[in-house]
Amino acid sequence: MVRAFTVSSSATALLPSGPSNRVTLFLAGDVMTGRGIDQMLPHPCDPQLFESYASSASDYVALAERANGPIPRPMDFAYVWGDALAELDRRRPQVRLINLETAVTTSAEPEPKGINYRMNPKNAPIINAARVDCCSIANNHIQDWGKRGLLQTLHTLTSVGVKGVGAGRNHQEAAAPAILPVPRGRVIVLAFASPTSGVPRTWAATQSRAGLNFLPDLTPQAVETIAAQVQADKIPGDIVVVSLHWGENWGYEIPHEQIAFAHQLVDQAGVDIIFGHSSHHPKAMEVHKGRLILYGCGDFIDDYEGIRGYEAFRDDLVFMYFPTVRQADGALDRLTMVPLQIRNFRLNRATRSDTEWLCVVLNREGAKFGTRVHVEADNTLTLEWD
Repeated sequence: MVRAFTVSSSATALLPSGPSNRVTLFLAGDVMTGRGIDQMLPHPCDPQLFESYASSASDYVALAERANGPIPRPMDFAYVWGDALAELDRRRPQVRLINLETAVTTSAEPEPKGINYRMNPKNAPIINAARVDCCSIANNHIQDWGKRGLLQTLHTLTSVGVKGVGAGRNHQEAAAPAILPVPRGRVIVLAFASPTSGVPRTWAATQSRAGLNFLPDLTPQAVETIAAQVQADKIPGDIVVVSLHWGENWGYEIPHEQIAFAHQLVDQAGVDIIFGHSSHHPKAMEVHKGRLILYGCGDFIDDYEGIRGYEAFRDDLVFMYFPTVRQADGALDRLTMVPLQIRNFRLNRATRSDTEWLCVVLNREGAKFGTRVHVEADNTLTLEWD
């Protein structure tokens, strides 16, 4: 049986209440700095691809420029973050967490999977440009260039002072949390990769093999394992974030098993924020027993400009998520979302009409979860919940 996670009232009393007893995080979905993005940075990899419809990463640059005009050559490391940098400076989140969906490697041995993302390690300062603290790397592209590519990615992140979570040289390292200190506590990040997002089962780390923190299924036994880890690590003042790379790329439907699993992580494992990603567009949000569940954050940085076929989902519109959480009990205090548009491989402020379109979509999808969003005067969105 899984025991419900609780924090005793005496332990909670050790934490003073008030505005200072809050932690604000910056969360962003899939950050894909390989392929076309890498080609425009100062130190591009060999552009050769092994896709059925593109033989060179430069083809994606040409698509983007055909759609929206010239892109600077080379881009500096801050360029792709665009207007997001001013928002980060203004909001000053204590923790910055992204899903890095690109191998950072010079490996020339691609996995036979059709699409392979790779960024030259010399371009890793692009991550530092946004002062990212932690990258979830449990996803279906981090091992696109084999074990060597994964190990070089781990080494590169360490060398630029960024924590990677969800992959390692063995299962123990892959399952280990990232511990991020904040005033009066810590943010603990656990990251998992689900086969529902296309992660091969052979990528799972073992005691003797490098790989990912693989989540084979969404069962009560999986919840029990996560609960044991949370209960071993979490102390008063800590906020626990579980990063989940799961589900299909397109579509707004959220499977019942994902909803049940997310609820169990809150109810039984003591998780405070569920940071879901894999979908190429934002999906519905839920606040379950005071805890934030982001079922799909959508892409954040990619080279998809000019690609046709899914225009109705507006994957060019992305969000910066800024949840503020109470340290005393892990409950969500507020969530602000800043809408941006990817254009010319750069994050630009979204127009009012695009923000209102996002509002309609999120309210439609959130209705079943009792959530809705409101457009503020500064063109941001705030979350309301029952």
